[in-house]
Amino acid sequence: MAEEKQQVKKENENTSGKKNLRNRVFRIISIGTREDFLSRAFDYFIVLVILLNISVMFFETFDELDAFSGVFRVIEIVTILIFCVEYALRIWTAPELYPELPAGKAVLRFLLSADGVIDLLTILPFIYFSGFIAFRMLRVVRIFHLFRINSQYDSFHVITSVIYEKRNQIVSSVVIILILMMASSLCMYSVEHEAQPEAFRNAFSGIWWSLTTIFTVGYGDIYPVTVLGRCIAIVITFLGVGVVAIPTGIISAGFVEQYTRVQSAQTQTERAVHTVIMTETSAYLNASLEELKKNESVDVDAVVREGSVILPSDNLVLKNGDVLIYRKA
Repeated sequence: MAEEKQQVKKENENTSGKKNLRNRVFRIISIGTREDFLSRAFDYFIVLVILLNISVMFFETFDELDAFSGVFRVIEIVTILIFCVEYALRIWTAPELYPELPAGKAVLRFLLSADGVIDLLTILPFIYFSGFIAFRMLRVVRIFHLFRINSQYDSFHVITSVIYEKRNQIVSSVVIILILMMASSLCMYSVEHEAQPEAFRNAFSGIWWSLTTIFTVGYGDIYPVTVLGRCIAIVITFLGVGVVAIPTGIISAGFVEQYTRVQSAQTQTERAVHTVIMTETSAYLNASLEELKKNESVDVDAVVREGSVILPSDNLVLKNGDVLIYRKA
């Protein structure tokens, strides 16, 4: 019986040790805090590996650097191996990411999550799908993981919160743009098809023209030649400038609102309410509020004297037992 208890105790210790190790690894490979040196170092290391891998992919496109192709290949293999190790560690630590789920379901949830799919797509093209080399560019998205700062009002959070808050207005403006694109493409196709059938072969050609016109990029590969077509193009161009400005204005207004809220919250935090009770040892006992404000740089909200609230005035003299409610200026 004693041996069984001792064996159970050892198993529990081993299980606890594995959980502690897994939790520590999870904290290292997850977004680190300033207090955790290893976690922050890992974040910087992964960023360097990602940038190195992308740089190699970039330099491989230069024919002048063919002499370094062997070095590039080695660097790419090493960085991919690092990605594989990180991916395996993230699978192993998935129960720490989803503690409310059993281990198997936690792993499955990570594999099907956006992070898990992106991590997998950064590895598979190198191993199997040489034709899908573009998928390797998805590893760039991993850099944005480092913008998940714990602060409630970080810059990345401001951007996402503005887009989320204004999502209905943005969707409505996008729908208006799509309707305008469809209408203008069909009109232009109807007017220009007979005059230049090669340029406006179908409605999709009209969509390409309307997109370049509405967004004012104007590539010039497709353009109207008839009088009616040019008149329609003038109208569409004016409408496009106004319509495209709608989502820009919505997002700009959202940024202003969010920035105002952030500044207000920071101001309220910095200028927190303080209270102090005047006693016989207080430096400003029997002094006026004007003297207190001048020397201490504070804004007095109210003075409570014998249960009554007195509105602050510069000539008010502070007495023993007064409760002073103030904010730092």
